[in-house]
Amino acid sequence: MDEHSAWIGRSETAQDSLHATPLMALAATLDHPPEPVPAGTPLPPLWHWLYFLPLHRQSEIGADGHARRGGFLPPVPLPRRMWAGSQFEFRAPLRVGDTVARTSTIADVRCKQGRSGPLVFVKVRHELHANGAPEPALVEFHDIVYREARQPGDAEPPPQAAPTGAAWQREIVPDDVLLFRYSALTFNGHRIHYDRRYVTEVEGYPGLVVHGPLIATLLLDLLHRHEPAAQVAHFHFKALRPTFDLHAFRLNGRREGNTVRLWAQDHEGWLTMDAVATLQG
Repeated sequence: MDEHSAWIGRSETAQDSLHATPLMALAATLDHPPEPVPAGTPLPPLWHWLYFLPLHRQSEIGADGHARRGGFLPPVPLPRRMWAGSQFEFRAPLRVGDTVARTSTIADVRCKQGRSGPLVFVKVRHELHANGAPEPALVEFHDIVYREARQPGDAEPPPQAAPTGAAWQREIVPDDVLLFRYSALTFNGHRIHYDRRYVTEVEGYPGLVVHGPLIATLLLDLLHRHEPAAQVAHFHFKALRPTFDLHAFRLNGRREGNTVRLWAQDHEGWLTMDAVATLQG
């Protein structure tokens, strides 16, 4: 643990230009009608994930499709890595045509003992600055959890029933093509999202795993479909239970003043992701 803690405070900076083509591709993937995306168009919240892609060389990729451990992130020896949640402050719009610098810093590393063995939580802070502005347009905290490989008989956390009373709902069928397209758009090589033999035989899951960031993006997309003029100031989500491609899942939302409660549930009614958006104004 001391070795992993030494990574706290490490940072790196990358730069990218916000081109229109990834936005049009994600819009098509989320089943929106085609529309022009001229320079100056603001990015919908979370669509910045289409940029600053992990451009690791093929020789650097490990058995799970991620880059081998080490480098910027600490070399945690646990085999499974998952996106546990994120928190966001949307301070100013990011727009098509902007040149954006992202500074990423290891904010925290913690070790805990879970039901099935040790867990290591890594929190990364990202600040995105557009066109040389001194203040960030977006601040993001990214929570990563590392854990042991699944074993027969491992205790699973008890499921939580999804809330009721949704004002908005949308059913999503997470087929192979949807998962492939999102993996391609985010240059995500993690094999749990597209390699059925790997995910079932090596990781021990029953089917392909739906990306947590895709579900979070779909939740805010649900908000945008029902409240197109709403401007999100803060957003946070927590992944509670994996979603697989074996069944359709449901997005839910309701507005309560300036707060929007958003959640996803699986085909059995269990809560898989819990999120809250706070609107401007």
